[in-house]
Amino acid sequence: MSERDRSALSLEKRSRERAVRIVGHRARSFAEADRWDLEFWQSLTPAERLSTLVSLRRDAETLDRDRSIADADER
Repeated sequence: MSERDRSALSLEKRSRERAVRIVGHRARSFAEADRWDLEFWQSLTPAERLSTLVSLRRDAETLDRDRSIADADER
């Protein structure tokens, strides 16, 4: 299995895990959305917030790497 396949599986797995935990809210205004967002993030522990940041960063790096591979394949 290639590195690209492994990273795609890892990304898919993290996406599925995140979908189980995802929380949504429909705001009537930007101010309400900002308040809800702040309350949500403040309700998490520092460890949970850091874990989310690390996970999002890994996903972004995977996407950047895959985009670079795809660009190289097109050349």
